Amino acid sequence: MQDEDNYLAPHYIQRSNWLRAAVLGANDGILSTASLAIGIAAASDTREPIVLATLAGLVAGALSMAAGEYVSVSSQTDVENADIEREKEELEEMPEIEMQRLASIYEQRGLKKETALIVAQELTEHDALGAHMRDELGMNEVSKAKPVQAAFASGAAFTFGGVLPLLVALFMPLPVMEYSLYGFAIVFLVLLGGIAAKTGGSGVGKAILRITFWGTVAMGLTALVGYLFGVSVA
Repeated sequence: MQDEDNYLAPHYIQRSNWLRAAVLGANDGILSTASLAIGIAAASDTREPIVLATLAGLVAGALSMAAGEYVSVSSQTDVENADIEREKEELEEMPEIEMQRLASIYEQRGLKKETALIVAQELTEHDALGAHMRDELGMNEVSKAKPVQAAFASGAAFTFGGVLPLLVALFMPLPVMEYSLYGFAIVFLVLLGGIAAKTGGSGVGKAILRITFWGTVAMGLTALVGYLFGVSVA
């Protein structure tokens, strides 16, 4: 029964589109808002500027992430559609050459020449465009660009990630604000790295180390900027 369940379970690659956008959004939400808050905290003696800057960064960042993800993935969709239209034209104008091209692809993958030609012929008869999209252009339902899905996942994840440093800025004592923001942000990033790794079926330790290292660098540099300028924004 266990083997049957494993056989029917979806592969991790099927989660790649939304998981990439969600992890990127949450990571950026935590990191950018926490870094912004740390930078302001390093130059301020009051809570209000820290909270205001964090909230502004959260709203602007979430909208920017969603819009940017939608535009970039839509561009990928445009490229895919252009290739599909070109493939349709080639199938109409030179179907024999296209079938030979398909057979050549299968032969390069290890089929005998005769077998490759038979497979190409049968797939062409069944769904010529689908065969070329999958085997010549490398397109399938898993890798197909989905702009709305990517935009929603990225924007929602950024909002979730950005709310966490905002809560720290709202409730933690001012004298330890910078250290609290850094400490909680690292905890949030570690949790995010672990969840993303488990969801994607990859190594947890490597993901946590990577996300913690770069998070520390980003927040440290932002705090340094606040200290160097030393401008009071009270």
